[in-house]
Amino acid sequence: MTRRVIQLIIGLFLYGIGIALIVRGAIGVAPWDVLTQGIDGHLHLGFGAITTIISGIVLLLWIPLKQRLGIGTVLNAVLVGPAADVGLWLVPADLALWLRVLLFAAGLLLLAIASGIYIGAGLGPGPRDGLMTGLHARTGWPIWAVRTGIEGLVLATGWVLGGNVGVGTVLFALLVGPLCQWTLPLFARDRDHGRLPTAAPALDPA
Repeated sequence: MTRRVIQLIIGLFLYGIGIALIVRGAIGVAPWDVLTQGIDGHLHLGFGAITTIISGIVLLLWIPLKQRLGIGTVLNAVLVGPAADVGLWLVPADLALWLRVLLFAAGLLLLAIASGIYIGAGLGPGPRDGLMTGLHARTGWPIWAVRTGIEGLVLATGWVLGGNVGVGTVLFALLVGPLCQWTLPLFARDRDHGRLPTAAPALDPA
């Protein structure tokens, strides 16, 4: 159990760093991060703080869906935002375009690896993934439809509020799935039997 918790924490920290690299790439970010940027542009509380607040609000939506928290869910909600702030502090903004493209690529790859690490611990889904699976269970709609609906809504809201939608947003949507499909088996705790943890259904824990 201790090893799994350590694996979880490492994965979540690296996930936050990956988000920061993508943000500093400034060519477009993931849908939930578009929402975070849009809200932060008005409240000015900081990217990490807004990420944490959104996670808390999403967890409140678990209540009517009767979703059960895991230690991974709680740590996800409280660690990813601060980790992203660390990355944003370490990496300067307004770099040359070619450097920003490299940052985006590195961030996307790191995020996929981090997803494999933290999901592989098998200690519970992130707040946003639990919302998705909870709505799927309550409505009977396909996972893809629920995920697309949720992310479409947060993307549109974030864009209206001023979040950074760009080519990176499209690349993220196209590439994060295949990359995570590659990394998940590498870190799954029961990988020797060729199975992924059942508590890890999705790809966007932030």
